[in-house]
Amino acid sequence: PACVLGIDLGTTSVKAALLIEAEQGQVVAESCSRETQAHTSSLEAGPQGMEQNVQRIIRALNECLAALPQQQLQRVSQIGISGQMHGIVFWKSDKGCTWTESGPGPTFEPEEVSHLVTWQDSRCSPTFLSSLPLPQSHISLATGYGCATVYWYLKKSPGFLKSYDAAGTIHDYVVAMLCDLRKPLMSVQNAASWGYFNSRNKSWNTDILKESGFPIHLLPEVGDPGSIAGRTVSAWHGIPKGAKVGIALGDFQCSVYSCLTERTDAVLNISTSAQLTISMPPGFQPPDMPDPSSAVTYFPYFNGDYLAVAASLNGGNVLATFVDMVAQWTEELGLQVQESAIYTKIIKAALAQTNSRLSIHPTIFGERHVPEQLASVSNIAVSDLSLGHVTRALCRGIVENLCSMLPVKCLMETGVRRILGSGSALARNEVLRQEVERVFPFPVVYGKDVDAAVGAAMVM
Repeated sequence: PACVLGIDLGTTSVKAALLIEAEQGQVVAESCSRETQAHTSSLEAGPQGMEQNVQRIIRALNECLAALPQQQLQRVSQIGISGQMHGIVFWKSDKGCTWTESGPGPTFEPEEVSHLVTWQDSRCSPTFLSSLPLPQSHISLATGYGCATVYWYLKKSPGFLKSYDAAGTIHDYVVAMLCDLRKPLMSVQNAASWGYFNSRNKSWNTDILKESGFPIHLLPEVGDPGSIAGRTVSAWHGIPKGAKVGIALGDFQCSVYSCLTERTDAVLNISTSAQLTISMPPGFQPPDMPDPSSAVTYFPYFNGDYLAVAASLNGGNVLATFVDMVAQWTEELGLQVQESAIYTKIIKAALAQTNSRLSIHPTIFGERHVPEQLASVSNIAVSDLSLGHVTRALCRGIVENLCSMLPVKCLMETGVRRILGSGSALARNEVLRQEVERVFPFPVVYGKDVDAAVGAAMVM
């Protein structure tokens, strides 16, 4: 039977999954993940920059595919690719990569390609963003968004842009290389994540951009999610030449697609960051203009539908920062404790404290709708200062912050009956799970594996 290959190019790792048709539908036959270790310093933006080395990302991708069984790769007829949204990478369209013969089959290596400026990039300050023209889009512009980054280069380092004639997300780049697209092709999902894109008429704000001197030749063509971008121009890791390649998709949408079967389900994901998502009714259209103070963003999904998303920048990364702080304190006291041991101990201590009057607002990384609001602690009483009390309050704060962005009332109004809980932080942390069940008055189902690579393959 033919196989479908799903690939997800994530912030920290690359994942590949092979799906085959079985009696119960599509099942994952094989999967593989490799850390990219691609973070690199930014020459132009300094400490505000968040960039990744594209060569390292593609190396991780090659290692991932090399680890999958050859006989199954040879049966791949379709490839679905997703990846981190908002970010941007630039390349020369005629020198984007070099194809080389390797063990199991040809592979490509990046050639004249910039670093990937990721969604976590913070070079565009609120002042800089307010100096840019207002987009005609339902999504507010934020730092780390592709178009905002282009404006930054245009104003701060215009010479940089002259070296390239193509741009896209990292997954658009991979699709362009596999299909030898002279002009990159981008899905509505990725285009909306860049800013200056009107999801209603599926077009860039070209008039607004042109007027301000934006290099619109760098904007990719746009197509519908689920459509075919092209076919592989060469055999790749043993995958036959001519395999269909889908237009690159948003990792978030693919993650949701991999687990959301009922419109009455909400998906709660807590990994590095955290998201709470519901499916909007068919025919829903987002407002014409963004509401910068709104905590909910409407992401284009599939078949013209939208997801309402409360995307918090504060999830498992808050707990990781807390663990790091405890480790630093113990080190300053002349003691040595492994961070993994600290994590286990604080969770155990919090499980022993079923309640804590301590109130922690955990937005240490700000939020896109209130970037200036940082974390705070209140209601501090002598009785609630143990590690267990603080950890319990911190876990509760993470869940309550998400709930404040997309309140229970809104979930009820859209007919939500159940929550699907997913993500590494939720899987590892029983205290977080307890707080989810305390805050949300719905049954919660865990263990739904949200997997963007699997979702990308399922779409095909």
